Amino acid sequence: MAAAVVVSGKIIYEQEGVYIHSSFGKTSDQDSLISGILRVLEKDAEVIVDWRPLDDALDSSSILYAGKDSSSVVEWTQAPKERAHRGLEHLNSYEAEWDMVNTISFKKKPHTNGDAPSHRNGKSKWSFLFSLTDLKSIKQNKEGMGWSYLVFCLKDDVVLPALHFHQGDSKLLIDSLEKYVVLCESPQDKRTLLVNCQNKSLSQSFENLLDEPAYGIIQAGLLERRKLLWAVHQWKKIKKDPYTATMVGFSKVTNYIFDSLRGSDPSAHQRPPSEMADFLSDAIPGLKINQQEEPGFEVITRIDLGERPVVQRREPVSLEEWTKNIDSEGRILNVDNMKQMIFRGGLSHVLRKQAWKFLLGYFPWDSTKEERTQLQKQKTDEYFRMKLQWKSVSEEQEKRNSRLRDYRSLIEKDVNRTDRTNKFYEGQDNPGLILLHDILMTYCMYDFDLGYVQGMSDLLSPLLYVMENEVDAFWCFASYMDQMHQNFEEQMQGMKTQLIQLSTLLRLLDSGFCSYLESQDSGYLYFCFRWLLIRFKREFSFLDILRLWEVMWTELPCKNFHLLLCCAILESEKQQIMEKHYGFNEILKHINELSMKIDVEDVLCKAEAISLQMVKCKELPQAVCEILGLQDSEVTTPDSDNGEDENVGMTSCPTSAFQSNSLPVLAASGARDDNPAELSMSPNVSRVTPA
Repeated sequence: MAAAVVVSGKIIYEQEGVYIHSSFGKTSDQDSLISGILRVLEKDAEVIVDWRPLDDALDSSSILYAGKDSSSVVEWTQAPKERAHRGLEHLNSYEAEWDMVNTISFKKKPHTNGDAPSHRNGKSKWSFLFSLTDLKSIKQNKEGMGWSYLVFCLKDDVVLPALHFHQGDSKLLIDSLEKYVVLCESPQDKRTLLVNCQNKSLSQSFENLLDEPAYGIIQAGLLERRKLLWAVHQWKKIKKDPYTATMVGFSKVTNYIFDSLRGSDPSAHQRPPSEMADFLSDAIPGLKINQQEEPGFEVITRIDLGERPVVQRREPVSLEEWTKNIDSEGRILNVDNMKQMIFRGGLSHVLRKQAWKFLLGYFPWDSTKEERTQLQKQKTDEYFRMKLQWKSVSEEQEKRNSRLRDYRSLIEKDVNRTDRTNKFYEGQDNPGLILLHDILMTYCMYDFDLGYVQGMSDLLSPLLYVMENEVDAFWCFASYMDQMHQNFEEQMQGMKTQLIQLSTLLRLLDSGFCSYLESQDSGYLYFCFRWLLIRFKREFSFLDILRLWEVMWTELPCKNFHLLLCCAILESEKQQIMEKHYGFNEILKHINELSMKIDVEDVLCKAEAISLQMVKCKELPQAVCEILGLQDSEVTTPDSDNGEDENVGMTSCPTSAFQSNSLPVLAASGARDDNPAELSMSPNVSRVTPA
């Protein structure tokens, strides 16, 4: 039986028969074997690796402490008897004493009196524990060479004694640690596993957002160490499982980081924009959102956008309307008009299985029924060939294919938590879950470079629900991923671009609101990250997402209509955020709590109205014209004949191809653009739900 646990907490891993081979007290070359117990424990969001001799497991005095005057920490003393109880209490609370064993060294330091520190026995001095946040690398034994052993190297280059696993495989320990940190082989030595190496696409889309440079301003001098270690550990948890952590716990981290940065001094509550800019530009390399009027940026001054029209939405496109627009050979007639109707009303559910294939580009709009039948046959063969590729991989082969193994592990984990409250996916052994899994695994064969990234299951789920067919769902998903690919790439260029574009649009609409957000360290709009990453999938009900996505897939009035949806939501929340003086944490919390509370029809009306308002403006900044996809037009430059300096950098953008001819657009009669009452939905609008 193992001795009782000294460090309390949730035991993640426990193994007896883990030995240190020591020559302590020996005159010969033969090592003495010190049998111990190795544990990995989770305590107060901290993960601790703890090894101690079996007969010392109950004795807290065997824990080593660094000398207070030791910066390099090479001198070690036992906890005095009078400190033993307090040391244990301190250890359990994880307060201060962080100069303890997480910077341990087993180098012997000469003593002026010629005596070594006293130990009750030769075994006590070997007890050690360290925080997983301090682990730099793990060295493994050469395969086939005796007992398996591991050597832990900490970030201060301290090397701990080798732990020999006489009664079990060290792989179980590695598997336990990989739940909390990313491990990968060192390019120089395949026996060495580096901790949190950066050559993987972090689960993958959040890696650059939450990378190590983001810790740049979290220095020990700014944060008390307990909060620092807790916060850093939370960042690492987000990096290990970013999708889940971002969905549920982002604000917990910010409470620690920003409260500690601000301190208790009320005058410190308004942090300089430049400081926050440094923090967030490190978090997403390459992200540049202008906090001030700096050279090289197009300064968006206050522009009169004119009155905002009030938009009414129509009924969803019916089966009868759809059928009337199909010729005898099955071609869709008047595609532009059909897209307009879908944009303004969505689709009846009975049409979605057919129409979504066109909207997503799986079926060409000008194809005949016969051509589509042939295409489906071809795509079915292609799909099952790819599916056979991963289905035919044996267990032995997969052991030597770490990428496929990682993809499968992530997919299995995500599938088991995707839309499980929906009847299509609820319950155990649900065939819908099996199809989700198989389609995502097959996509890894289709695009092995990207593979599977957390969040992609959210994009597939509604498609499979509507298609009710594995092959059609796959090809619709592949088409959707063509649009969304950059969101999930390792460099996250798509996310960077969208955040910059959203900031540009919001500043044009309401520069005062943007300034307020910047004053609260929220100018980078990080709280919109989830909206953009998976296209509002977590913000609206499942049925509302079906409506929202089909509207966006029309690409009207532009491909970036989702950014106007963001603006519409934020504009609706502006009054509450500003009147209640929400700070960083309150803004983040408020935005997160909007989930499932947003009226999809109201947001669609407002976003369309914003688009029409901008399109009618004759002097939009060039950056805004590009975001809205307006045609190139003459740009007034300093060399223009009119000589009007105030027009420098301004573009006279023509009306886009998107018009509001099929439905009336009512003048707002001088209504303020931030008054949601003026953008109310027509009482005739009805919601169509699946039968």
